[in-house]
Parts: sequence; structure tokens; C-alpha cells
Amino acid sequence: MHLPIAEATDLAVRALMRAGMTAHAARIVADHLVDANLCGHEFSSLARVLAIADELRNRPPAGEIRVVRETPCSAVIDGGDNLAYVVSITAIDKAVEICRKNGVAVVGARNTWFSGRLAYYVERAARQGYIAMHTTNTTARVAPFGGMDRLMGTNPFAIAFPSEDDPLIVDIGTAATTWGHVLLAKTKGEPLPEGQAVDNQGRPTVDPAAALEGAFLPWGGHRGSGLSLAVQLLSILAGSAPVVQEVGDFGLFFLVMDPDILMPRDQYKAQVSELRRAIAASRPMAGVSRVRVPGDGSLQLRKQRLAAGVVSVDERVYQRILALADRSVKP
Repeated sequence: MHLPIAEATDLAVRALMRAGMTAHAARIVADHLVDANLCGHEFSSLARVLAIADELRNRPPAGEIRVVRETPCSAVIDGGDNLAYVVSITAIDKAVEICRKNGVAVVGARNTWFSGRLAYYVERAARQGYIAMHTTNTTARVAPFGGMDRLMGTNPFAIAFPSEDDPLIVDIGTAATTWGHVLLAKTKGEPLPEGQAVDNQGRPTVDPAAALEGAFLPWGGHRGSGLSLAVQLLSILAGSAPVVQEVGDFGLFFLVMDPDILMPRDQYKAQVSELRRAIAASRPMAGVSRVRVPGDGSLQLRKQRLAAGVVSVDERVYQRILALADRSVKP
């Protein structure tokens, strides 16, 4: 089904507030989730309202987001056990603030959980002319290559580069699937693709429920597993535990730099645009219609859906969010 963008945003805000979020935080999260839908990422979109609400029911009220340490080129943020959708906005904006003064910034954030779509944060910095990298670990649901024990998070990695037009964004997960994708498949009663998960006995499975009890597999075999390890080590630097067993205490790592510290910013943006055009115009291999630039499909889809003014949502997901949003508020 389709919903007007404003209606979808309002629905998410109401549901999140019913679950205990402040109006300010709920709006930040709703904007993020609706943008994920506009960019074509259903699994990280409105369906996440349900998972967030479930988690909020089991957590005490969040505290204050605070900068607890700062140097001319870095900052450490205590997330106050707030949802990382909100903490990450504080962190990337702090990194941009520092970078604007000093050309480079490293920011770590801890005491937070559920980080959302990483491209959302690095794009925020790249649209201001900066290169931005962001990584985070997550609850351990992924086995290292060749294993079956849940030791790694889905551990996404994103980096964005400013250009003369839209930023060029690379955003990848280091697991073969994501927690949100598996939850959505379970909600919709659909199987997972083969090769994404094992059950709790280490046997391959396409059953989302068995995958949630077992482990997800790394993306790209040993290469993805190695990248996941690097992300987890950066998350430790940001303040996380080596292995996150529960939902909480993720380590968010941000690196933002001004191209101008190495070359004139406008010159760099022009060369990013030149490379993007060269990739898009390059000859496709047999059986491929055209060569795609990472991230550009999401950016173009967002423009199309913004022009249409609607988002799409699964009817079952919509009904569950609506029930949550319309639930009476307890005194």
C-alpha cells in the first residue's frame, strides 16, 4: 500500500511516542525511517518502528546525550542509552563542527543501541562538503567465517564523498543479511535466500525464526568477515565491549575530514564527479544493462518518490504500526 510522506512520518512519530520516546527524538527517528523507504530500503524503514517499540518497553527512560571528552580534533559522546538514530545525529554534527575548525575530526559515541542506515549520517556531512566515514558494531548475531558462534555484529560500514552534484556514497553491511531484513521476512512469512544464515546447530537455513536463534553468515566469505572484524575493533575504540551480547552499548565511530587539507575542495569535488561519470558511462559486461555507481540508485529512487509524494509499506506492517500508534497512552 501507499501512504503520503507526511502521513507516514506522522504515523511513525505517534507510534514511537506511544512507545515512550520524546516528540523530538521520535521525529528524528521517523524522518530517518521514511527516508530509508524513499531510498528503497524496506527492511530498514517503517517496519523498524515495531522493533524499536519492543525494545523500548524493556528499557528504562533514556538519559542525556553528553560530550564527555573533547580535544581540538576529537570528541567522545555518552549516548545516555538513547537510540543511536538520535545519538548518531548528535555525533555527526559534532564531527562536522570540529572538522570545520580543524580540517579533520574523529568522534566516538557509546552507551547507545540500534544505529539505523549509516548512509543517512555520512550523507549529512558530505552535503556540507566533507568526506565522512562511519562504522558501528551491533548485537552479536553473525558468526566469523567458518564458524557458527555469534561473535560479530552485522557491522555496517559507510563512507561518503562530496561531489558537484549528490554525494557519492558507499554503504555496505559486512553480514550476508541484517537483523531488520530477517525480522521483516519473519513478519511477512517469507523465507530467506539461501546462504545467509545457519540454525543453532550450524546447519544452513532459510527459516527467519531459525536464523534468529542461530547465526547470520558474513558477506563475502573471509573478506567480509575480515572487514567486520575491523569495524568491531573501531567500535571498541569508540567505547563498546569486544562482543555485544545484548541490545545496547554499541560503539559508533565517525571520521570526517575536509578535502581542502590535501587539495582544493572544489577541485576534489570535480574529480569525484568526473570519476562517477566515467563509471556510469563505462561499458557493461554481457548480460548487464548498465554499470551502476554505488549509492546512486538509492539517490535517484528518493528523488522519484519525493516527486510522487508517497512511500510504500506492507499492509501487515502498516496495521501493526497503526495499532501501536492508536493505543491509549497509559497515565
